Amino acid sequence: MKYVIIGNSAAGIGAVEGIRRIDKSGEILVISDEPYHTYSRPLISYLLLGQVTEETMKYRSNDFYVKNHCTLLYGTVTEVQAKTKQVMLADGREIAFDKLLVATGSSAFVPPFEGLDTVTNKWTFMCLDDARKLGEALNATKRVLIIGAGLIGLKCAEGIRDRVSQITVLDLAPRILSSILDDDGAKQVQNHLESKGIEFRLGYSVKRFEQNTAVLENGETINFDVLVLAVGVRPNTGLLSGAVIIDRGIIVNEKSETTVPDIYAAGDCTQTLDRSSGQNKVMALLPNAYMQGECAGVNMAGGDQRFDKAIPMNAIGFFGLHVITAGNYTGEVYAKRKNGNYKRLFYDNNQLNGCILIGNVEKAGIYTSLIRERTPLDSIDFALVCEKPGLMAFTKEERMEKLGR
Repeated sequence: MKYVIIGNSAAGIGAVEGIRRIDKSGEILVISDEPYHTYSRPLISYLLLGQVTEETMKYRSNDFYVKNHCTLLYGTVTEVQAKTKQVMLADGREIAFDKLLVATGSSAFVPPFEGLDTVTNKWTFMCLDDARKLGEALNATKRVLIIGAGLIGLKCAEGIRDRVSQITVLDLAPRILSSILDDDGAKQVQNHLESKGIEFRLGYSVKRFEQNTAVLENGETINFDVLVLAVGVRPNTGLLSGAVIIDRGIIVNEKSETTVPDIYAAGDCTQTLDRSSGQNKVMALLPNAYMQGECAGVNMAGGDQRFDKAIPMNAIGFFGLHVITAGNYTGEVYAKRKNGNYKRLFYDNNQLNGCILIGNVEKAGIYTSLIRERTPLDSIDFALVCEKPGLMAFTKEERMEKLGR
């Protein structure tokens, strides 16, 4: 059996480990369009911050490929021929496969701003090369404009804050982290970031660029030396265009199978079921990517595994302030705010739908488990869980199960 995996990040690594759980001898080829050992993409901001090195941000040990008897090939795949079971590389090589996993992730979305081509020193912030190049462009006199107040933009701001003179974050949305926080939670995080010297211009968009000046829709201008484009991401689905069903992402089932036999997909390039809402959506999260890739690997090798409990979830921190969000924000709300800690729980129909925790996130796993498992709230002491999440809110049998006994 010959397995080909396109992608060398979390989903691809999960697939290698999933295959090797079932098939100890089949040939595995991992194709990477980055010339690096697998690394954790969320750590690139910490690389600029100086909290990790390129060695410590590796996602697996240096001997990972050798230990798992797989080959890492650096190259860019330009085409997948589903009918003949071949992938084509930019250098002309053709590689046959028996089972294929597409784990191509996502790419930065760059809006077609007028005059963007006149800007010098502009970068995205998605990969190790981006971090390296951005780091080289920075010094203590630089003014940085970041377009995008989402996770990528704000982690970039944190990573470079002590290396530049000024950071301004611009976003069309009226609040930061608009896809994962409510108004009050967003304001708390924004106040914390502003206390660290980061400036915000929210509710505005760029009309055009005039070299290193951004002209806003209201006529105001922002001068900068370095521009970071962190507007959003788009799933990399092009390799399977016309071969499988694609919506916003590649459509897969709970076994990570596409609509074409022997072709699987996993990670940020896919669209999967959000268990908390019942909707199919793109959930670009590293833990989901790994688990989905592992599921694909097991099934590619003839096993039987399902990835059917995915939920949107983010665990992040900014200058020591911790934030965890999960699920969706529908239903009734339990709210508590005390001593700088912020909690919102969303529930209806006897189930917990989502949560927002800022500050104290110590017992967040209780909430995420309730959301993921769709636990009936009348089977636990939900009032106690709201106030003090812990295993004592569950029955003895449930406590023993969660403790693995």
